[in-house]
Amino acid sequence: MGADFDIVISGGGVAGLTAAAVMGAEGFRVLCLDPAPPVTEATAAGADLRTTAFLQPAQALLAEAGLWDHFAEHAAPLRIMRIVDAGGPEPEPRVIRDFDSTDISDLPFGWNLPNWLLRREILARLEALPNVTFRPGTGSSSLFTREAHAIVGLSDGSRVKTRLVLAADGRNSPMRQAAGIGVSTRRYGQKALAFSVSHPEPHDNISTEIHRSGGPFTLVPLPDHEGRHCSAVVWMEDGPRVQELAALEVPDFEAEMNRRSCQILGPLTLRSRRSVWPIITQVADHMSGERLALMAEAAHVVPPIGAQGLNMSLGDLRCLRDLARAAPDRLGDAQMMAAYDRARHREVQIRAAGIDALNRASQISAQPLRDLRAAGLDALYAAAPVRKLLMQMGLGAKG
Repeated sequence: MGADFDIVISGGGVAGLTAAAVMGAEGFRVLCLDPAPPVTEATAAGADLRTTAFLQPAQALLAEAGLWDHFAEHAAPLRIMRIVDAGGPEPEPRVIRDFDSTDISDLPFGWNLPNWLLRREILARLEALPNVTFRPGTGSSSLFTREAHAIVGLSDGSRVKTRLVLAADGRNSPMRQAAGIGVSTRRYGQKALAFSVSHPEPHDNISTEIHRSGGPFTLVPLPDHEGRHCSAVVWMEDGPRVQELAALEVPDFEAEMNRRSCQILGPLTLRSRRSVWPIITQVADHMSGERLALMAEAAHVVPPIGAQGLNMSLGDLRCLRDLARAAPDRLGDAQMMAAYDRARHREVQIRAAGIDALNRASQISAQPLRDLRAAGLDALYAAAPVRKLLMQMGLGAKG
């Protein structure tokens, strides 16, 4: 008896839904499971107000899978990554350095979109793929693997047989735990506030990270809305401070965020509710097991710095797609799973370590260390070959 599906994807977040679209476009029979129905409106309860910046390699993958046509009209291009050090005695810019995409490419670094909108547009694409089934409200509850196939138990009591299980079910991945794959976790005592704002000054497609202490305050371009210039904000701070900020009345919160933003884009006005997210670095001990591939937060979690999180996830997906495309008859077998782990695990470890170091540098509060950080930014920026290499590495290009 053959398998019910070629691929069962555990997890229907942005990464899992994208995987369903990409692997479905390759002709595989795909089942995507998620215990919670997707929230596809910004004002709905539980809407994910974070945004995702798709960097150049990710955009190419999405275009090949027929997804980019759904995203393009909603996307804000990121042409410049601006780093601001505001670590002096008062919160004001003292070092501003721009990393310009035109130094390395004719294209922007990336394109920014709200996560709730991504879910809506990916679902529209999945409806056009007859070989893809999405079952919201049904999760994966058990995993049994053999050399030739895997059996996934579902939360409704049924079971499905598949050639490959793709775990995209989050940092506490049930499929990873069922396979007995451990993780290494680093905690920072940090949380992040995510929300959107409007501002009088245009962002000019510049993504701005403002460093002081506690973590970066990042303004990421969004398309103008109702005649207003808009940005998404991720504000990282020590956990207790985030809880204080999240509880403030709007006028008091706006006063605090304007102090922290140094009013780079003029006075910011809050345009959404505030959501709180924990910050950790976590990497799985392996990225594959028998008939199982880990991707996205099931495999790696990093602080939201440099738009690396989902782009690392799409790097996982590109690798799996390429391996499956090269040998579709070997989908999910031991050779493919070993090749996937070899191709991705070390790179993920190195990139996670780099983001960890950047986050720790952004957290520092002692004035002499903040001064050293500003000097380091100046030194890196001044060397043009180093500056270009950093930008290429940020996009995921091989050195």
